[in-house]
Amino acid sequence: MGNTVLKLSSADYFDEQRAPARFQASSFTFGLFIYYLIDFFLHLSQRIPGYGLLRPTLLLALIISISLFIQREKFRGWSKDPIVASLLVLLIYLAVSLPLVEWPGSVVKNNLSDFIKAITFFFFTVLLVDSDRRLKLFLLVFIGCQLIRVFEPLFLNLTEGYWGSSTYMGGGEFSQRLSGAPSDVINPNELGFVIVTAIPFLHYLLWSSGFKARLLYLLLMPPLLYALILTQSRGALLALLVIAFFVFKESSHKFSLVVVAILVGMAGWQVMTDEQKDRYLSLVGQSETSNAASAEGRLEGLMNEFSLGLERPIVGHGLGTTPEAKTHILGRRQASHNLYAELLIELGIVGMFIFLRFLFKVYRGLAENNKRIAEHGSDIFYVNLNKAMTAVFWMYAVYSLNYWGLSQYYWYLFAGAVVVFHRLTQLNLVVPETSGATSVRTLRKNRFSNLVDLSGRR
Repeated sequence: MGNTVLKLSSADYFDEQRAPARFQASSFTFGLFIYYLIDFFLHLSQRIPGYGLLRPTLLLALIISISLFIQREKFRGWSKDPIVASLLVLLIYLAVSLPLVEWPGSVVKNNLSDFIKAITFFFFTVLLVDSDRRLKLFLLVFIGCQLIRVFEPLFLNLTEGYWGSSTYMGGGEFSQRLSGAPSDVINPNELGFVIVTAIPFLHYLLWSSGFKARLLYLLLMPPLLYALILTQSRGALLALLVIAFFVFKESSHKFSLVVVAILVGMAGWQVMTDEQKDRYLSLVGQSETSNAASAEGRLEGLMNEFSLGLERPIVGHGLGTTPEAKTHILGRRQASHNLYAELLIELGIVGMFIFLRFLFKVYRGLAENNKRIAEHGSDIFYVNLNKAMTAVFWMYAVYSLNYWGLSQYYWYLFAGAVVVFHRLTQLNLVVPETSGATSVRTLRKNRFSNLVDLSGRR
């Protein structure tokens, strides 16, 4: 063709990037990914006898990875997205610094597999969720799985008196706390995390979607909040306050929200037992039991962990070695579950900066979405999804003070969803308004142009 330039209309360019199957990952691979999410979150290997012998999570990840490799021509340019690139920098750093950390053998033998499992959620999401329809299905499955994980133990609690965990109150007494169902593996704090992850999506995506959606929202919220009370998770309560702040900030009915919040708070207080009230009062120093000591101990443990991180400040002790470092240096294994201390301990200052830069790129993607939506206009789904994801980002940032996360799925799955949403806003809001003159060479070079910088950002 030489230097021949094919003139295309903006609509032709738009369809070229979205419609043809050759520009999308196969439906089979995407279906496997959806099943992978269900298998992971609902722990099917714990529910179906003999199913776990197949190592389904590993097997599914392997099949999806092979399928993506076979289709690799569809994904040219995918690594040019700033969020993807920042995570790749982290992976390169982990590889280069491995010989320099305190316990490289422990990293490879005991901890590397958990990290790999966590980051697969990022790459699978980025490469497979490549249309509005797939994004909506992805969100439906993710949120649905989280609701099942909450309502199952709550149902068991109401019908069979199930709790799953307890906390020491002092004087030989224990207070029961709701954790995940017997087939699940999450403790009360993690169950609280699941609850506060689902709430912003439900609020923003259901409340503005018509009468039936609002009714569903009103039916779901009371049991979710009641389950949160039963977990006695103080970190989850603080995370809920972060979400409430964003809802309040963006609402045009602030007085009504204050009234509703007061009524909900009063109702919640009435259904709490004395033990539950005492645990939540420990947040403001009003506890009369060992809950106050546990809150103070958590803060002291946090300071100790940051001090521990400074023992090897440059490259750290190694991926996943926080418990090991605490055992050898502080004499106890239990961590305070703080992502930022974990980063310093395991990756050092350099790795901590790289990971925080990754999180900054994630937030920047949401901020650019918001700006793009304001400039070009959008349907209500895009508007509310960006609000929900912004609230979740800051909730995760706050909850990470009380929750580990370097080798956990949640930041990576969320970051992958941000990449997907960001590229879809580029395609759907920016591309249709661009010039119609586009060379075939550019189209072919940017085969995966829904991940390539279309708007000239960087």
